[in-house]
Amino acid sequence: MVRKLLRLLLRLILWFFAISILSVIVFRFVPIPYTPLMFIRLYEQKKEGKSFTLEHDWVSLDKISPNLQKAVIVSEDGHFLSHSGFDFKAIEKAMKNNEKGRKIKGGSTISQQTAKNVFLWPGRSYIRKGFEAYFTVLIEFLWSKERILEVYLNSIEMGNGVYGAEAAAQHWYKKSAAKLTPHEAAGIAVILPNPRKYNPIKSGPYVSKRKQTIARYINGYGPLDLKKSKKK
Repeated sequence: MVRKLLRLLLRLILWFFAISILSVIVFRFVPIPYTPLMFIRLYEQKKEGKSFTLEHDWVSLDKISPNLQKAVIVSEDGHFLSHSGFDFKAIEKAMKNNEKGRKIKGGSTISQQTAKNVFLWPGRSYIRKGFEAYFTVLIEFLWSKERILEVYLNSIEMGNGVYGAEAAAQHWYKKSAAKLTPHEAAGIAVILPNPRKYNPIKSGPYVSKRKQTIARYINGYGPLDLKKSKKK
């Protein structure tokens, strides 16, 4: 009986690795229409008696303003172009500050957030974090930095029921993602830690100050060349 269970467990593990690797390979080329979080939000809307809201329109990276690409890098993951999926200095800093009881931004990179958004569910359990690390390694190994950023910008939550750069640009600014100015891009980037609470247009003091800071970084960033990022 024990041997049968062990064989079954081994098969399940092998199937998991096979399916997960195949999924990452497929999504290297295929647009991702929906994410687990989108379905979770729809369920929450139904549970609360609200009408379904889901705005999402996949576009290629060349149709997303470099201003927004720079905005999410400077606000979410300053070492995105040089790390291999994990920013260990940021993780260490977050852990030390959390131990002191300070409420600060975590150490998750754009790669980690992409892995979570596309393949997993929200949560802070060690099991979920373990899966996140596994998928982060996979996408860093099998995808380019351009692809990771493209998937991130098309999948992340950018408002209540709003997902991805194109939907966010249309929702907040009534224009395409390709035409976002540095100030508008900074507005979208600054709400990412809590996109259902913050508003990039009707901003409070904290959001307004952060938006101005990010806009300055965008203007001083220089050309963004993802092809020169650190090779894996």
